[in-house]
Amino acid sequence: MAARLMEGFPPATQDQVTLANWRQSPFNHWAFHHVREIIPTADIPHDPARVRELKSAPQDLDRLPVAMPGGKSVPFSQFLTDSSTDGIVVLHKGAVIFERYGHGMTERSPHILMSVSKSMLGLVAGVLAGQGVLDVERPVTHYVPEVARTAYTGATVRHLLDMRTGLVFDENYLATSGPIVAYRKSTNWNPLEPGETPTDLRSFYSNLTEADQPHGGRFHYISVNTDLLGWVVERAAGRRFADLMSELIWQPMGAAESAYITVDRLGAPRCAGGMCTTTRDLARIGQLILERGARGSKQIIPESWIADILENGDTDAWNAGSFVEFFPGATMHYRAKWYVERGRAPLLSGLGIHGQNLFIDPVNQIVIAKFSSQAPPLDAGLIAATGAAVSAVRKALS
Repeated sequence: MAARLMEGFPPATQDQVTLANWRQSPFNHWAFHHVREIIPTADIPHDPARVRELKSAPQDLDRLPVAMPGGKSVPFSQFLTDSSTDGIVVLHKGAVIFERYGHGMTERSPHILMSVSKSMLGLVAGVLAGQGVLDVERPVTHYVPEVARTAYTGATVRHLLDMRTGLVFDENYLATSGPIVAYRKSTNWNPLEPGETPTDLRSFYSNLTEADQPHGGRFHYISVNTDLLGWVVERAAGRRFADLMSELIWQPMGAAESAYITVDRLGAPRCAGGMCTTTRDLARIGQLILERGARGSKQIIPESWIADILENGDTDAWNAGSFVEFFPGATMHYRAKWYVERGRAPLLSGLGIHGQNLFIDPVNQIVIAKFSSQAPPLDAGLIAATGAAVSAVRKALS
């Protein structure tokens, strides 16, 4: 069925991708790299005169054995198929050593990052903090007084960055009703039911009035924190997020293609999940971080911000949170919208539902950017399999 999606003039009813089915399999095989044909978006322009060219040094990873959880070993190529890979780029020492596309993706196709978008916002926040435009220790209400009567009262920008607010919100991706569905409708990600009044992201926050613990406690992953941080960043800088991302990171980094981000009916960006980039440009972000935020002599992201991400997360907060089950046995923390697996060679990563990943191994100079259209939003088996594949690549290249 996936091969026939959106083919024909018009496509057959059963092959049409719509706002109602775009995140469901198999429709997501097409939708995830055609997002702007479904949802309104804002451009994140690149600069064609400043593109960072990537060297090519191909290696055959197809037959690389991946030791799966449970003892089974499969070739890397089989892992890519089994994990519904749409695009993958592996960099080693700044060169492309492996690249593969599927489900109609190409080198120039922007694909949705889902929650890797959060990590992109974290980088913009770091640049603004370095410029003195954003104070991450200030209360959220200093920048957005509109949330003063919500559960965010008393929360700081740092609490948003590190997912440590005390807000009550159920991040259940399979829910068919309730606050998360209302949230998605407010962002243009879900269709309205007949007779429903259109809403918007910023007004949605007035509904979030319940807290279950003080801010600054356990790691509590909820996407609404990140979209509020996007609002904070825009208010602090007096600029749209799409423009900030373009001017502060996308252009100076040397992106080869423009990116884009989904927006609500009033233009508010879905910073928690709506950014779309090519696989190579996501890998370029990884290379920039690997190089401590600098491109040559130009410091784009403060080196101190990247060092803080790697070194200053709270493992106790992580261990008290709900994501421990997805990373059994790993010593982890979450800082400024990034996951860090600690160790002699730490692994920095961004993670998005349905299999979106960016992995950065600074010690071994490895970057892995992977887009997928997996059927389940979060699947412990697929996350474990991806971890095993990344471990196999790191071992082979280190």
